[in-house]
Amino acid sequence: MAKVRVYELARELGTTSKKLIEAMKEMDIEVKNHMSTLDREAAGRVIAVLTGRAESEAGAKEKPAAPVEKKKAAPAREEKKSQVKRPEKAAAPRARRKTDTKPPIKKKRRRVSVEGRVTVGEVAALFETTAADLITKLLELGVVANINQAIDPEAIELVADEYNADVEFIADPIEQELLGSEDEGEKKLSERHPVVTVLGHVDHGKTSLLDAIRESDVTAGEAGGITQHIGAYTVEASGKKIVFLDTPGHEAFTAMRARGAQVTDIAVLVVAADDGVKPQTVEAINHARAAEVPIIVAINKIDKANVNPERVKQQLSEQGLIPEEWGGETICVPVSAKQRQGLDELLEMILLVSELSELQADPGRTARGTVIEAHLDRGRGPVATVLVQDGTLRVGHSLICGTSTGKVRAMLNQKGERVTSAGPATPVELLGLNEVPLAGDRFQVIEDERLARQVAERRSQKIKAAAQRSQRVTLDDLFKQIQEGETKELNLVLKGDVHGSVEALQEAILKLSLEEVKVRVIHAGVGAINESDVMLASASNAIVIGFNVRPDSNARRLAEADRVDLRLYRVIYEALEDIRLAVQGLLKPVYREEIEGQVEIRQVFKASRFGNIAGCYVTEGKITRNSLIRLIRDGVVMHEGKLASLKRFQDDVREVASGFECGILIEGFSDIAEGDQIEAYTMKRIN
Repeated sequence: MAKVRVYELARELGTTSKKLIEAMKEMDIEVKNHMSTLDREAAGRVIAVLTGRAESEAGAKEKPAAPVEKKKAAPAREEKKSQVKRPEKAAAPRARRKTDTKPPIKKKRRRVSVEGRVTVGEVAALFETTAADLITKLLELGVVANINQAIDPEAIELVADEYNADVEFIADPIEQELLGSEDEGEKKLSERHPVVTVLGHVDHGKTSLLDAIRESDVTAGEAGGITQHIGAYTVEASGKKIVFLDTPGHEAFTAMRARGAQVTDIAVLVVAADDGVKPQTVEAINHARAAEVPIIVAINKIDKANVNPERVKQQLSEQGLIPEEWGGETICVPVSAKQRQGLDELLEMILLVSELSELQADPGRTARGTVIEAHLDRGRGPVATVLVQDGTLRVGHSLICGTSTGKVRAMLNQKGERVTSAGPATPVELLGLNEVPLAGDRFQVIEDERLARQVAERRSQKIKAAAQRSQRVTLDDLFKQIQEGETKELNLVLKGDVHGSVEALQEAILKLSLEEVKVRVIHAGVGAINESDVMLASASNAIVIGFNVRPDSNARRLAEADRVDLRLYRVIYEALEDIRLAVQGLLKPVYREEIEGQVEIRQVFKASRFGNIAGCYVTEGKITRNSLIRLIRDGVVMHEGKLASLKRFQDDVREVASGFECGILIEGFSDIAEGDQIEAYTMKRIN
């Protein structure tokens, strides 16, 4: 007998899948989600019940009216009896209160207003006490702080009881005025379009799939092609619109999340049917999970011969993404970007997930949204691609965007055409800001330009102040942050040379959790530490642990800029011991590694007396005669040791700088090859 899916039946009845599922549960028809199937008999019963539901509900409401009143009458009498008895029990405590000579403390409690982060000295002044007394009270509560140290709101609330005070935390008055102006009026919510980001491994067809969806939409809608001017575009499917963010992958996805931006409603994970789940696929899954967005899997390249989509589903299930046909909740859609197969079904699944998410916005309120990308154009000045998330943005509106302000001079859509307004879930290119904003900055329309400039200036000052006092989690100061209440969780990103080592290290690390701090591995993978790992660690305030692998130069520079702690080990025990000691507050590092330079082996010369000599080119920094070196091949450390010789032409030299060639002989090691990287470093004492 033919079967029908829930979402197809909902479409026939002119209702949503969510409402239909709720109705079927009332009828004792078990379904898991909108992709579940029903036989024709059950479908006919549902149709019959729902079409005659109005009369049955009206009849059901008339019958229980009388008994409901009778049931409520008895408890009412019992409540009255209990109310009569309570004063008798309370009589004795009242008599004792009269004999108490001390006045009630609660009557004299005073209210204290606190704005932003305040120091111990400032809080002492608010509580009308000395800083020494306040520090003593904080120590009794387990909070260690000095007079110039800022303390958290939780600590202030705890100590407030000691001084018989109620604390009220207020926002910046200027920011409060800005927020107050936007919240006026009632919200009239209406359905909005979903915003989708496509993620996946390199060469699995992300760009091809986006191009195929875009070209199919052009073919269906109008003649000619779309010129892609902005980092987002809109596609129409089944009479509804879907917004796709044209980002460089999960790196940009995480970079925006690190700035607090949450613009994506659905993540589409592209996996090649002939290649399966790869390291970047696992990274993309972890990034989407960290952002807490639903994942739809597009199994691409199904048009190729000898592909096995079931193997891909098996690999996905190992990562916790169980396909729906296997009893899970992950939607898997087979597609072919090259042959344009399965695109309509993929768009339909995106619309179904968005329907269940009940995405809504108010077009009539003050416009607000997020910057997708921005750049400085020589002829047009600062140009920002923004996504309007609520309200309607119009030409002529004054707005504030992070630390930049301005007035909307012009807006362009995905085709490069000028538009006068943009509603919720609409991407546009915006001109008129006074400086280039950052990706992930929030923008908001504001009528008072003077207030906008004040807020932008205040935000700039706060960013500078926060940069001076911001503190990333490192193993060196982890215990101190635990004591100060700044850290309750230690997030780790693990990278290793082989899966077995990574799994063993991960299992051992998870056993190190204590009551004060929970150790959590947010990503584990195989291969060299790359920029994506550092960005994920930066967004999640995590530490990167490398086992027998090294970071590339870009990842190292990014880690230094974002102050992400990179820890590199060759022995599992050393990694576990450092983490254990850090959690317990016993880690006292004596030496720290400092990278001097990177050298590439371009030719190998064989010498019978000395062994293999490396003809090298210094690509970054410098290498000295006394440098410690590390030979790296394909991101894996092959050898650590010292130099036996460093020469320029026939002469021994002390150092060779970037951009020069040299000859290197490694002490006690000859297994070198063209393309190997030599990392020069020194160990610096940091007592």
